[in-house]
Amino acid sequence: MSTKNKFFISCEEAKHICDKTQYGEASFWEKVKLNVRLSWCRFTRAYSSNNNKLTKLMDKSKIDAIEQDKKAEMQRKLQEEMSKY
Repeated sequence: MSTKNKFFISCEEAKHICDKTQYGEASFWEKVKLNVRLSWCRFTRAYSSNNNKLTKLMDKSKIDAIEQDKKAEMQRKLQEEMSKY
C-alpha cells in the first residue's frame, strides 16, 4: 500500500490538471482531486481564477491565427535566410 494519499496532489500537479480542465481534457478523477485541492489551497485557487480569466479574455479577443500555408511559407523563407549565414 502506498503512503501517498490519492486525494491530495501537489501544487504543480494541480496546475497541470487545471490547465487540462480548461481545455476539456481532464478526467473525472482528476477533477475530483483538483476540487479537493481548490478547497484548501489559496495558491491553486488564485492560479485557477487567473487561468479562467485568461481563457475568457482569449475567447473574447477574436484573434485570427495565421493560416498554415502562410506559416509554412514564412518558415521556408526563414530557413533560406538562415542558410545564407
